[in-house]
This record gives sequence, structure tokens and C-alpha cells, in this order.
Amino acid sequence: MVDLIVDAKGLACPLPIVKAKKGIDSLEPGQIMELQTTDKGSMKDFHAWVNQTKHELIDVKEENGIFTFTVKKGS
Repeated sequence: MVDLIVDAKGLACPLPIVKAKKGIDSLEPGQIMELQTTDKGSMKDFHAWVNQTKHELIDVKEENGIFTFTVKKGS
């Protein structure tokens, strides 16, 4: 179950990451955020961002040019 969906479709780097950070900051630890973006560079950028944080990347998928990242907020 996703607690927050962040729509960053149509935005270019670094805006999807900025929106993801704002979104995840609004959640409690253990809650789930889904980020949707069309930025091809977000695949590399988002992995790097998650690695620099205490959050857990649960799922990544790409369908019809939309990248969807599911992240569990860390403590």
C-alpha cells in the first residue's frame, strides 16, 4: 500500500528528486512513497539519491516511458 504518490512526470532533472525529497519528508518512518517520472536520467539519479539516504528502494519499473519508484521511508 502506497501512502503518497508524487507525480513528477514532464519534469527534468533535478526536479523529480526535489519533489521526491519533499514528498518523503512529509511521511513518517515506514510509510511508502511512489514517484512517477518521465525523465530518463531519473533511473541513475534516483538510485544515487536512495543510496545517500536511509530510505529503502522497494521497486522500480518502467512502463510506456513512465518510471515508477517505490520507496519506504527510513528512520
